[in-house]
Amino acid sequence: MTARIDSVCRLICELGSWKVTNLQLQKILYMSQMYYMGKSGGTPLVDARFEAWDYGPVEPSVYRKVNMFGANPIRDVFIDSRPFKDDDPRRFAIGEVCSALLPLRPGALVDITHDSKGAWAKHYVPGVRGIPIPDADILAEYYSRDAR
Repeated sequence: MTARIDSVCRLICELGSWKVTNLQLQKILYMSQMYYMGKSGGTPLVDARFEAWDYGPVEPSVYRKVNMFGANPIRDVFIDSRPFKDDDPRRFAIGEVCSALLPLRPGALVDITHDSKGAWAKHYVPGVRGIPIPDADILAEYYSRDAR
């Protein structure tokens, strides 16, 4: 069962002590989706459609919700969120990704998601929004990264 995207976003922001920017949230959300899919045999973390934008993978509904904060930390706008139980494997996966990625600078997150062999690069067209990144390609990127 997929998690509510607001719940995942809120947990990422909580784990980042509410110092997470829109760019950071987008990258960590994408990598959380990839990691969970890889660890769960392809089951998505969230029912979302990531798109290939100039600064990497973006989930448009999340972007619309938090873009008002610009490069500033996001405040809690995730009204549809529900807390994860402590033993929820989705919570664990998000925590693993956050532990690895929250300490990184935004530019490093962009570099990670702009992997030339990754799903974003496969679908990216400069200056064009709305190009979906299929879940199958996100999962393939997980396996490609895992093999390296």
